[in-house]
Amino acid sequence: MLSQFFPHIKEKPLSERVKSRDAFVYLDRVMWSFGWTVPENKRWDLHYKLWSTFVTLLIFILLPISVSVEYIQRFKTFSAGEFLSSIQIGVNMYGSSFKSYLTMMGYKKRQEAKMSLDELDKRCVCDEERTIVHRHVALGNFCYIFYHIAYTSFLISNFLSFIMKRIHAWRMYFPYVDPEKQFYISSIAEVILRGWAVFMDLCTDVCPLISMVIARCHITLLKQRLRNLRSEPGRTEDEYLKELADCVRDHRLILDYVDALRSVFSGTIFVQFLLIGIVLGLSMINIMFFSTLSTGVAVVLFMSCVSMQTFPFCYLCNMIMDDCQEMADSLFQSDWTSADRRYKSTLVYFLHNLQQPIILTAGGVFPISMQTNLNMVKLAFTAVTIVKQFNLAEKFQ
Repeated sequence: MLSQFFPHIKEKPLSERVKSRDAFVYLDRVMWSFGWTVPENKRWDLHYKLWSTFVTLLIFILLPISVSVEYIQRFKTFSAGEFLSSIQIGVNMYGSSFKSYLTMMGYKKRQEAKMSLDELDKRCVCDEERTIVHRHVALGNFCYIFYHIAYTSFLISNFLSFIMKRIHAWRMYFPYVDPEKQFYISSIAEVILRGWAVFMDLCTDVCPLISMVIARCHITLLKQRLRNLRSEPGRTEDEYLKELADCVRDHRLILDYVDALRSVFSGTIFVQFLLIGIVLGLSMINIMFFSTLSTGVAVVLFMSCVSMQTFPFCYLCNMIMDDCQEMADSLFQSDWTSADRRYKSTLVYFLHNLQQPIILTAGGVFPISMQTNLNMVKLAFTAVTIVKQFNLAEKFQ
């Protein structure tokens, strides 16, 4: 059913030509709407830059300031549940501003990475390899739609759960607007601005995930080619050597692709690692001590969205590290024993490079892996334990 509205989430037939960069179709459209890319027509370059500047000032700077001013001016009017609902999103929003800025500034790096994908696509000539590319492209677009639905569900449920009780969902400050007398006007303004921030956060979270999905696609293709080395009888040693050299080139392109994105994702994941423990901790305290049934559903959705920001990406990074070892095993298990000296010397050099795992780091400090992600999540349980031991929840009732 979804494919009727979003056709790119469905695997295309082999009669259609699909490129790896097509996995970013929906993501690129949303980024374009925020002014994070460049216009196709240079005639609109100035207008597009003005729009980009306006969105940047509004969401990256003015929106966090609006939330901060509201805390300062009306702090005593917050209930405990209202404050926690606001602060858990506010903290995430401050981090989102940094992540969005890093993603926006990484546009050229992402374009450079897509050029590497175009070169890798040229090697996909047989139907079996093209089918794998088509499948991963559809998966990449599906990831965006899935995240979009999840984030939108949180936004709507959180807004409705509070507005039905005539309470502001996020408590933002708007000049010349009385939040009590003009409740619905301020609430609608809040959900519009918060919606923009949520979808920007969505782009920063989905971009690394889709990028690694496509990286793993080409790693899978390379593993198959390594297994099939020297499997066709009747070919000359020069042809076998060229086949191996093409695999070396594919591996180099995959490394170039990851290296181009490394600096972009390093900063965004570092910020998210710093936030996840704090944000999940606040959310768990809120749902355990202060939430009603309606607001609790919204908080659970928010916690799910926060977990989605790092867990799938970290899981993919673990899988890619395992894939690197499998690539080395596939090369070693190929039929190389009867090869000539040139082939064996090239194979030894290539085998050494394959044994170096592809590891991404967050801010050059934390390795991006499931272990790091779990260590950060443990901070949330630590925060809940402190609140329970000191009975802090009762003092804020």
